[in-house]
Amino acid sequence: MKQRTILDEAQISRSLTRMAHEVLERNKGTENIILLGIKTRGEFLADRLQDKISQIESVKVPTGTIDISNYRDDKAGRTVNDEDIIIDSDLNDKHVVLVDDVLFTGRTIRAAMDAILNSVRPSKISLAVLIDRGHRELPIRADYVGKNIPTAKEESINVALMEVDNENAVTLTE
Repeated sequence: MKQRTILDEAQISRSLTRMAHEVLERNKGTENIILLGIKTRGEFLADRLQDKISQIESVKVPTGTIDISNYRDDKAGRTVNDEDIIIDSDLNDKHVVLVDDVLFTGRTIRAAMDAILNSVRPSKISLAVLIDRGHRELPIRADYVGKNIPTAKEESINVALMEVDNENAVTLTE
């Protein structure tokens, strides 16, 4: 197995800075935006996006975490509960920006949307991902992408973040 680095720490930071600017530009500021990171790496990327937006606009947008385990379609005996979304803000009538590390088949994002729509009615849901690797099985597209990396199905993309993995890097394993 051959592994190569796609993004290093500086490139990840630059990608998130660009994505933060795109979120602000498309939404004409920070009003009614909520960042919701998908566990596990998505929650840390959402925190980093929040920091970037705060540096740009001097406004701290609400940020929370969503656990989609109970909404996955590949898991039997799913139980839904109110603790799947952890945030101190009301998501109703807000623009929820889902944040994840890698967009692949789209099933994780579908599960996240199911979790949100099960309990609240946001005005809009959009998607920010660090890496879009293609191979969609569902009609889902990211609104904000750090980097598009076309891959073969048998290849894998690994996102390492300091908060979880003690390093910041994106690698491709062939």
